[in-house]
Amino acid sequence: MHNVDIGPLTVSNDAPLLLIAGPCQLESVDHAQMIAGHMAEVCARHGAQFVFKGSYDKANRTSLNGVRGLGMDEGLKVMQSVKDSIGCPVLTDIHAPEHCATVAEVCDVMQIPAFLCRQTDLLLAAGETGAVINVKKGQFLAPWDMPNVVSKIESTGNKRIMLTERGSSFGYNTLVADMRSLPTMARSGYPVVMDATHSVQQPGGMGGSSGGQREFAPVMARAAVSLGIAAVFIETHEDPGNAPSDGPNMIALENMDALVKSLMGFDALAKADPLRV
Repeated sequence: MHNVDIGPLTVSNDAPLLLIAGPCQLESVDHAQMIAGHMAEVCARHGAQFVFKGSYDKANRTSLNGVRGLGMDEGLKVMQSVKDSIGCPVLTDIHAPEHCATVAEVCDVMQIPAFLCRQTDLLLAAGETGAVINVKKGQFLAPWDMPNVVSKIESTGNKRIMLTERGSSFGYNTLVADMRSLPTMARSGYPVVMDATHSVQQPGGMGGSSGGQREFAPVMARAAVSLGIAAVFIETHEDPGNAPSDGPNMIALENMDALVKSLMGFDALAKADPLRV
């Protein structure tokens, strides 16, 4: 079993649960600090580890008219401000090999989007930075295909890897989450993450944007954590209905306290009697 250190945190499938949480898209310094501060307090209250997430560029929006975000330069300034003011590690998505070194100077974790998880040049460039790399399993991949992704990153000498389940394509505009994928990917020895919000996404389901069933995101989170995993990825916003992206999937910020409390109960139960498959 690999332990992955993220700043002061130690993440593994046997360690206390890590919550990766934040807005889908970075909006401003004040907004990011507000959400990060709230989530840091919630996680501290209930004994969860916490990494703030936010994307500076949503490069895979459904429509050309979709708002992509602040851009790398402004986005990284926002992420640095969160690290400085809240004191938590931060995670963001990367989309191009040439961005990796610059992003790694600020962000503790670089995330490979699901659509890009087989892009060899991107995986190698990310691995070479030495940062923690969180790879989202493609909607088109089986969980037992992920060792090929892992080996690309490992070839750089970087073994600071996490693997995320975010659902698999199941017909048009629909995803399904197979909980068997979590213990299957855990066989790699690396920490496994459940993306509770994107797994309830309906890709392109609203014509010019993606839909979602946010009411089922807590269900996905609770089911996954009950198996005994390293982390849960949750996007949250104070007003999901008016968020610039992925609002239909996100959990309202006001509901996160109760959810994290319940998740930590499931986490303690699961890790007291670990599942081995």
